[in-house]
Amino acid sequence: MSIQKVLIVGASRGIGLEFVRQYREAGCAVTATARADEGLARIRALGATALRLDVASAAGAAALAWPVDGEAFDVVVLNAGVYGPRSTGLQTPTQDEFDAVMHTNVLGAMRLLPQVAEVLAPGARLAVLSSRMGSMGLREVTGGWLYRASKAALNSVLKDASLELKGKAICVAFHPGWVQTDMGGAAADLPVSKSVSDMRRTLAALKPADNGRFVNHDGQPLAW
Repeated sequence: MSIQKVLIVGASRGIGLEFVRQYREAGCAVTATARADEGLARIRALGATALRLDVASAAGAAALAWPVDGEAFDVVVLNAGVYGPRSTGLQTPTQDEFDAVMHTNVLGAMRLLPQVAEVLAPGARLAVLSSRMGSMGLREVTGGWLYRASKAALNSVLKDASLELKGKAICVAFHPGWVQTDMGGAAADLPVSKSVSDMRRTLAALKPADNGRFVNHDGQPLAW
């Protein structure tokens, strides 16, 4: 049986690094990205191939193409993301805040998906890390509305990717849960190891009919 090849974008810590750890423990060949030396060192310490990548930069995102040229990844997870201002209500973000969040969470994925599409193995699983906060159907509060807007936009990007890649890959947007990471905080209700193990199981169990869906970490469907 061939070794499964996995690409994790945004793996310096938290959910991304846990994906690297778990896939490496499962015997997979993992390639993962980070922006800074500290993140790259953590990736290498787990036995994965580390690539420097800044998804918020056009030149940085373009740098992914040549190191993965000729690869055939079975699993790709686009995890890179930032929260931005911890707003409540209709507090207008600054231009810099808007650009930082939208460039990382949305434009980054739009830059990377065309490159990733060229290095997918037949029947690959492709996931973007979204959030229940991006759901309009489930929305009841307004905190963090810039982050919410970015994840709603990311969901749209994933849906388009799923249409383009239908028959080649199964694409989903994940809500990872409220996870105990730097972003989620210590009060979050889900350990990062549990969130990632759930998402790995969900990815492995995906069927072609699941292409283009928005799902919870445990595979339950979510409203857009």
